[in-house]
Amino acid sequence: MIKRHITSALLHALKDNPVVLLNGARQTGKSTLVKWLAERRYRARYLTMDDATTLSAASANPEGFLTGFEGPIILDEVQRIPELFLPIKAIVDRNRTPGRFLLTGSANVLFLPRLSESLAGRMEILNLWQFSQGELEDTNDRFIDAVFSNKFSPAGSPPRLDIFKSLALGGYPEIQKRNDPQRRHAWFESYITTILQRDVRELAHINGLTAMPRLLALLASRIGTMLNFAELSRSIVLPQTTLKRYLSLLETTFLIRLLPAWATNRSKRIIRTPKLYLTDTGLALHLCGVDEQLLKRNHTPLGHFLENFVIMELTKQATWSHERVTMYYFCTHAGQEVDFVLERPDGTVVGIEVKASMQVDKSSFTGLNTLREILKKNFIRGVVLYMGNETIPFGNDMTALPISNLWQ
Repeated sequence: MIKRHITSALLHALKDNPVVLLNGARQTGKSTLVKWLAERRYRARYLTMDDATTLSAASANPEGFLTGFEGPIILDEVQRIPELFLPIKAIVDRNRTPGRFLLTGSANVLFLPRLSESLAGRMEILNLWQFSQGELEDTNDRFIDAVFSNKFSPAGSPPRLDIFKSLALGGYPEIQKRNDPQRRHAWFESYITTILQRDVRELAHINGLTAMPRLLALLASRIGTMLNFAELSRSIVLPQTTLKRYLSLLETTFLIRLLPAWATNRSKRIIRTPKLYLTDTGLALHLCGVDEQLLKRNHTPLGHFLENFVIMELTKQATWSHERVTMYYFCTHAGQEVDFVLERPDGTVVGIEVKASMQVDKSSFTGLNTLREILKKNFIRGVVLYMGNETIPFGNDMTALPISNLWQ
């Protein structure tokens, strides 16, 4: 099994929380990880709601089902039986033994108020994303911790990255086993069908979701852009109310990621337009009909896919980094932009710009310089990630880094 960097955080959570939820999209390795833990580090009974008999028993009598087990239990794909959450709450309130329940879910409970509220204060939530590049290459990818450090000293010339292959593969574990592009295509097709026909339909409780595959493909073609409901509504011929509900479902099932805008006034951030990304770049390329060879021949769409790749690498690392950061993008009315703003709770910030080119110059730092002028002492440093192979300083707090420094 490929080592998952979130394992340590998961074990620590089980030591002081009665309920731990491991959240994430289907096929990201949740079941593999919790089974491994049950066998080696966390002795517990494993049960999955994907098993018809288990599902039937839990549905018929949720409280009786749970009280029939002694000791720690793992409940896989628990979002399929929301009736289990209140009995879990009752059991935990009677006995708050740490590690009593380890749950996994393919739907984000933060978007399902009835579920999240029932275990508020009793449950720690961790997200398991697709493989990070560090996990795939067995390196200690802690770029977020490093870039906030006073001793930031990136590698001079990390190994050259085959970025086109990394983008095309994405991070789903099953895809890593498939060398044939046609077999990867078949897997992605089946995956999309399963998610939209089962998980999304179960959450929505409606059958009329025929527009969802077209919507997902449309979103893939707009990654890295600001979310424009009016334009999307016209393009797919859906009322905006329906469109917003569908987007919420795609976010709930971890297929899309919305990045909010950064502003000096925190209250303004919630009303500004977010940027749109897919949670896996390999899936985004598949939906756009772009493969590795086509991307090599035509670099025009590379910038958006590279940006998607970087935000998801940062998102994955944030689940195990020591530094607690919130991510945003930055854009002024004059058009000055920074792709990603990483902000700590104390308000200090690192800005990251992504360039799909082999060279950078001082103009690549324009948006970062604007952000530094606004933040003054709260600006720690700016980084431009690019496709070259050399680390180049552009002043004391500005650096151009190869993309592979994210995990090397």
